[in-house]
Amino acid sequence: MHSRVLISAVAACSLAATSFARAGEAGGEDLARAAQNPLSTMISLPIQNNLNFGVGPYSGAQNVMNVQPVIPISLNDDWNLITRWIAPIISQPALSIGGEREFGLGNVNPSFFFSPKQPTAGIIWGVGPTFQLPTSTDRALGRAAWGAGAGAVALTISGPWVIGALVNHMWSFDDSHTVNQTTIQPFVNYNLHDGWYLTTSPVITANWQAKSSERWTLPVGGGFGRAFKIGEQAVNMQLAAYYNAVTPTGGSSWQIRTQVQFLFPK
Repeated sequence: MHSRVLISAVAACSLAATSFARAGEAGGEDLARAAQNPLSTMISLPIQNNLNFGVGPYSGAQNVMNVQPVIPISLNDDWNLITRWIAPIISQPALSIGGEREFGLGNVNPSFFFSPKQPTAGIIWGVGPTFQLPTSTDRALGRAAWGAGAGAVALTISGPWVIGALVNHMWSFDDSHTVNQTTIQPFVNYNLHDGWYLTTSPVITANWQAKSSERWTLPVGGGFGRAFKIGEQAVNMQLAAYYNAVTPTGGSSWQIRTQVQFLFPK
C-alpha cells in the first residue's frame, strides 16, 4: 500500500506536468489572479492533494486529498458571503505495531467569510465563522468532534503580485476539548506571462493542546502553476514542495502538493 501511495503521487505530478505542457489556450494573467484570490466572486472547485512523508512512528507516507468547493453568494450591493468547504480524504499509515493503513473521510471544515465588494484602502478582506463537523470515519483519521472558531483573510493585488494571508482558530466544544488549534496560511504569488506564476503558500499550524516543543508545524518551500483553458473550461494547476523546518514528533518531514482547480467565471 505504501508503494501505491508513492506511485499515485508520481502519477499525479506527471499528469500535472503533461497538462501544463499540452494546454491549448492560456487563460491569461487575469484568470490566474482570480484563481489566487480566496475571496474572488467566482465559483471554483479546487482538488488539492498533499503527499506527506515521514509520518508516524514508522515514517510512513500519508496522503490527504482536500476537496474544497468555493461558492460566493451576493448578499446585497455592498457585501458578499464566500463559502468554502474542505473535505479531507485521508490515507493514513499504520501508527502502531501490527496496525494497518486506514483510509476514509476526515472531519469536514466549512468556513464563511463576509467580504465587502469594494476593497478597503486597496485591501481585499473577509471575516467570519469556521466549523469542524464530526465526519471522521476512523479515529486514526481525526477524532470525530464538533468544533467552531473564527477566521479572517486579507490580500492585496499589485501588478504581478498577489500577497495575503488566511488565519483561523478552532476549538472543539465536546467534553474531550481535543481541538485548540491556530492555522496561518500566508500566500505570495508572482504572475508571469500566459497564466504562469510562481507561488508559496505554506500551512503553519499551532496545536495549543501540545507542550511547547511539540506545538508548531512550520513548512518552507514553494512551486509554480498555470491558469489556462481546456476548451471552454478554465483550470488552474499547481505543483509545489514544502520542507517542515519545525514539526512535532511523528509529524511529516516534507510534502509534495499538487492541485487542480476548476474555475467557473461569470
